[in-house]
Amino acid sequence: MALKIIDHGTNEYLQMIELRMHILRRPLGLDFTHEELEREKEDVLIGCFDDDKLEGCCLLTKTNDHTVRLRQMAVIDGLQGKGIGRVLMSFAENVARDLGYKKLTMNARKTAVGFYEKLGYSICSDEFHEVTIPHFVMEKDL
Repeated sequence: MALKIIDHGTNEYLQMIELRMHILRRPLGLDFTHEELEREKEDVLIGCFDDDKLEGCCLLTKTNDHTVRLRQMAVIDGLQGKGIGRVLMSFAENVARDLGYKKLTMNARKTAVGFYEKLGYSICSDEFHEVTIPHFVMEKDL
């Protein structure tokens, strides 16, 4: 298992888009816009690979000088529950710390709240709907 930062526009990035489409978007009948993907040039794109095959990914988006937001966490079907998400989160937190951020936030799907709570994240909002499903804002001091 290799964790690394992915460059926007590369073959690895195309794998990342496809994984996110399969896990996060298609099941909700959603797609990415060109503008959404263009904005990701400013993000830290993180992937977990087995050889050259992407198994999981996430993005970090700057909120302000002290806070970064985790987005688009996805792990291949069949590999969920095998520790890939936990390793991705640890790597993302280390990258965020190395970049000088003090807090990591996210809009977590309600179904994933327990996973993030085990990693030390706390709910800091009421339930809300985003992309048609329930979410909570969660955060952790780094």
